[in-house]
Amino acid sequence: MSLPEQVEAAAPAPDPPVARSSALRLTLTSPLHRGATIAVFLGAVGFSAAAPQIASFLVNDLGASLRTAGLFYLTSLTAPVAGYLVGRRSDHTGRRLGLFRWCAVLGFVGWIGIAYSTQLWMPYVISAVIGAFGGAATSQLFAAIHDHLKAHPNPNNDGVVAAVRMALTGGWVIGPVAGAFLAAHTSLRTMLVATACCTLAQIIPLGTMRTAPIDGGTSQSPEPRPTAPTTRALLPLLTFTGLYVLVYLGEPIKYAYLPIYMTRQLEFPAGLSGAIIGIQPLVEIILMPLAVLVARRIGMMRLMVVGAGAGVAANICFATTGTAAGLFTGQVLMGAVWGVFAALGIIVAQQLLPTAVATASAIFISSTALASALGGAAGGLGATSIGLPLVFLIPAAAGLLATTGLALMVRTECRQN
Repeated sequence: MSLPEQVEAAAPAPDPPVARSSALRLTLTSPLHRGATIAVFLGAVGFSAAAPQIASFLVNDLGASLRTAGLFYLTSLTAPVAGYLVGRRSDHTGRRLGLFRWCAVLGFVGWIGIAYSTQLWMPYVISAVIGAFGGAATSQLFAAIHDHLKAHPNPNNDGVVAAVRMALTGGWVIGPVAGAFLAAHTSLRTMLVATACCTLAQIIPLGTMRTAPIDGGTSQSPEPRPTAPTTRALLPLLTFTGLYVLVYLGEPIKYAYLPIYMTRQLEFPAGLSGAIIGIQPLVEIILMPLAVLVARRIGMMRLMVVGAGAGVAANICFATTGTAAGLFTGQVLMGAVWGVFAALGIIVAQQLLPTAVATASAIFISSTALASALGGAAGGLGATSIGLPLVFLIPAAAGLLATTGLALMVRTECRQN
């Protein structure tokens, strides 16, 4: 046999072509993707139902002052630490769904404990210690989805992540309305029990499912578990997450002060104010699939530069227009911001730390809790010092920093390539 024939005989057979399926089909036909979609929806409904009502519960049921009730949101500062610990354990063991179930159970215990608290200190301690681990459940689902998509390549895999993320956004649309209705017709404690039940119900759609190894379980010598990522390896992820925190900073400021601004200073009717607040999540859900398509053409990071810039423009609208049209424009722009970051943020985070995707997922997702705490503090100081509506210039400035930082990351990436 000649040398070319030997080489040809020894060469491995080419991989079969990947069948192209739509993102929706990939999501619905996979038990993992379908179950994760339902699970994140249930978790989002429960958490978003309680989030706007927890301060009222502390004040009305436990006798907290308004200032003390506001400090409750600082308990979320422990979430990034808990998320990192859970993520590291997940990357070491590979037990994504097992840790997801434990986190969901801890979340259930935490909300039940808060619902039946009899002393003011109890919700603070429970939220900081137990609730922080309960919030890590979602990151483990996205890590499990990443593993499955890596083992089953498809051009539309990024659309699967966007579809699951849309379910999370959908839960945040329904949850606040459901929570307000339940609290009004029963009690705040009953509403918190319902939140606990939604948190535990996340387990049901996935049943006893277990995730397979990335290689499909066929390898005779499985890869060693990854060691803890070095500071240098973490730096791109931490930089991106820090810039994301700057973008997210405006959300707690907007939800705290935009309704007050519309009601007290602009004297908008309740229906108009509600329409302005409600337009953002609808725009977000509509734009998320479009963001995936555009990112395939121009790149995810470049699109995020545009998204962060839209956030700057939105906050300038809030601070300067003083009209319904201006505030509607601002909210549509904010919908564009989160249509981009909600669909693509978790994908970028996992790409920046590919050797520890659970850690990356946990750090990125838990950063919203940090951003909420920082945004609440910045908003309180800003509202006191410069008042409404100029307080919205604070997130505009933070967003400008984020836009600049993301642009520099894109430039660095282009130089490396």
